[in-house]
Formats: sequence, C-alpha cells, structure tokens
Amino acid sequence: MGTLEENIALWRERIGNASARWGGAEICAVTKTVDVEQINRAVAAGLCTLGENRVQELMGKIDRLDPRAQVHLIGRLQTNKVRQIVGRVAMVQSLDRDELAAELSRRAQAAGAVVPALVEVNIGREPQKGGVDEDDLEAFVRRAAQLPGIAVEGLMAVMPDVDDPEQIRPLFRRMRQWFERLRDADLPNVSMRVLSMGMSHDCIVAAEEGATMVRLGRALFGERPSKTEIQGG
Repeated sequence: MGTLEENIALWRERIGNASARWGGAEICAVTKTVDVEQINRAVAAGLCTLGENRVQELMGKIDRLDPRAQVHLIGRLQTNKVRQIVGRVAMVQSLDRDELAAELSRRAQAAGAVVPALVEVNIGREPQKGGVDEDDLEAFVRRAAQLPGIAVEGLMAVMPDVDDPEQIRPLFRRMRQWFERLRDADLPNVSMRVLSMGMSHDCIVAAEEGATMVRLGRALFGERPSKTEIQGG
C-alpha cells in the first residue's frame, strides 16, 4: 500500500483504463470505519463521492466532513432509520423493497425533498443478501418510480464473494444488460444514469463490463472488516 493519495491516483488510472470503452467509471470511496481526517484527505484528493454502510456511523461523521463530500448510503437501510438520512445524503444505493420505498417517499415528502436512489439487485440470488430478484426488477423499478419524493437513477449490485473475479464476469455483464434495458425502456421518472457495481477485489472486471461507479474501500484505505459486512470494499 502507498499513501492514500498514491492509492487514489493508482486506482483512478486502473479504473479509467478498464472502463474507457464505456466512457469511464467514477470511484465511490467506501469509508466505513475510516476516520474523518482520512476521509477529508480523500475528498481533498478529488474523491468526493463517499459510501457509508451504517446510518449511526454516518451521523457521527457527516457534520465534520469536507463540504464537497457527496455521501451515499450503500448499506442495507432499515425503515426506522430513514428519517435520519433524508436530506442528509446525496443518494441511497440500497433501495430493495416496497416498504423501504414507501417510507423514503413519505419522509421525503414531509421534508420537501427528493431522494435519489439506486435499486439494489440480488444478481447472484444469494438468500443472505438484500436486493430485488431479477424476476421482479422491472416491476419494482416502475413501482418505486411512481412514488413522490423518490428519483430512481440506476442500479446497484453486491456480487458473490469469489476468489477469481472472472467467475462472476457473467453477472456483471447481466447487470449492464439490465441497466441498458431499463434505460432504453424510457420508464417514467427513471433516469438510469448510475450502475454501481464492483469492489476492491473485482472492480476491474466490473469496470470492463460497464460499471459507471465502483465502490472501493480496502484498495484506498487498507484492510477493513470482513467483506460480508461492507457493501463496498
């Protein structure tokens, strides 16, 4: 590992090269367990999109972050935590069920806000993970987009944890196909501008297969808690 700034420069180059055919991919810096000083160094180095997993940890940091930071909630969001994040985060990347969509809509309307959201897809059909099943994906996107206060802006996925990212290349490719299919369907109130997929161990494959955003934690900040706890890494 180099310095944080060196890591950022290295991974920007790698992701840029891997995603060049798609027009490039943005890095979302996953900042779970990272202290505010380190986070603000990353923002100063140009990584202004941050991903936090837990609402409680996020609320303890958010008022001390560089004002240029755009914080995304990337972890599974409980409905009883929604009121804390509406108006405080730039995006919710883990919209995955109707009750959450309804609560986001209700809280957003009460606050006079609109919550940009990505629909999380359980592309690997893993029972222990959140996310919408492919069989219900288009219908769920339509339902969520009809709710006032929610702007559906794309898709997110957390891939199965494998030793060789080539094993899951077909899943990344399928996510890109879904992204394009829903984008080209021109659904009402759906923009499909963000495809968030890929973490430190599989981000190159994700970028090659059309991610517009990759979520990097360990690659930038060093070793973290186990990957099962983080929706980026």
